[in-house]
Amino acid sequence: MTRSVWLKADDSVGDWETRKRRITAGLEAGVDWVLVDESDVERVRSLGDVNVAAFRTDADASLIDNVEEAEEPDDAALADTYVVGKDGEGDGTVDLPGDLSGSADLTTLRRGDNRANAAYVRILAKEYETFAETAAQDADYTIVVGEDWTIIPLENLIARIGEETDLIAGVTSADEARAAFETLEIGADGVLLDSDDPDEIRRTVEVREAAERESLDLKWAEVTSVERTGMADRVCVDTGSLMEHDEGMLVGSMGRGLFFVHAETAESPYVASRPFRVNAGAVHAYVRTPGGGTKYLSELKSGDEVQVVDTEGRTREAIVGRVKIEKRPMFRVEATVEDDRIETLLQNAETIKVQTREGRKAVTDLEPGDEVLLYYEDTARHFGEAVEESIIEK
Repeated sequence: MTRSVWLKADDSVGDWETRKRRITAGLEAGVDWVLVDESDVERVRSLGDVNVAAFRTDADASLIDNVEEAEEPDDAALADTYVVGKDGEGDGTVDLPGDLSGSADLTTLRRGDNRANAAYVRILAKEYETFAETAAQDADYTIVVGEDWTIIPLENLIARIGEETDLIAGVTSADEARAAFETLEIGADGVLLDSDDPDEIRRTVEVREAAERESLDLKWAEVTSVERTGMADRVCVDTGSLMEHDEGMLVGSMGRGLFFVHAETAESPYVASRPFRVNAGAVHAYVRTPGGGTKYLSELKSGDEVQVVDTEGRTREAIVGRVKIEKRPMFRVEATVEDDRIETLLQNAETIKVQTREGRKAVTDLEPGDEVLLYYEDTARHFGEAVEESIIEK
């Protein structure tokens, strides 16, 4: 599931200067969406590149009653999605219809405006849960905001409409966002944050990133052979992020078994640390990417995403800033895990370190009998994707 953070910045927040400060903080923190009134769409576009959702109200809708005859608006004034429910049934301004079964699409909220594909509903009482449920059947996004919020309404909606729509839960803090992402062990697809605090906005984005991260079950493998193999084209992957002392990447000659190779975070007498770099091995090797895919090291280029993993299996994404390929002397490292033999090529240098039972160890000091950390999955790969197919790698 791809999670998202929406930032509420409509006229309920304050005047334009107040809204602008909030939006700017959101752009700097990396929010995915900004929710504003339709009249502010072009202003938001001028501030930065972000998905823009726009509230439509009855007044807005009346402007496009004759949309076929109207002039096409400038692209900068168009939102990426239109939201209805504000100043209407969705927020209690207008009473709900008596028969909610008759509003199983967005008709009640749209009032003839077919551009709207998202619903905004404040959960003022039990019947508003039902209303959100019916609106969600035709909505790409369903935004629900609790009054005196409890987890129960969100649990109910996740259980009932979680697969029909992207469910966006209203929150006012990063802690509430964490709870929304964890509810029922499934969580909301996104959160709509209502906060002016730049730190709270940043923390909410961090919570979203943590919720999206894959956690891997790393295993120990016994080294059976370490031998010099001569020269090969070696790849250094330089990312746009600084890595921690316990982080690195998963690389290997065989897609089913990828060795944990540390980032160059350690100082040495010979070279300064480069905590943005993983010296990952030869050009033919695989490197793990976000979402469980792999790429050949030779394919990587600036702007690609790679997966960074720590020794506990926690993952995050990093952008490749540069790839350096140079001829260097190499080792072939062979290990066994679950009675399977796997191997990879790593540069013959003291700065390249793998994780062993005893801690970080330079590949130049690695010996048969050492246990190294790796990610193992008994599956074949085709164009980087896991497949149920018999493929022999040796």
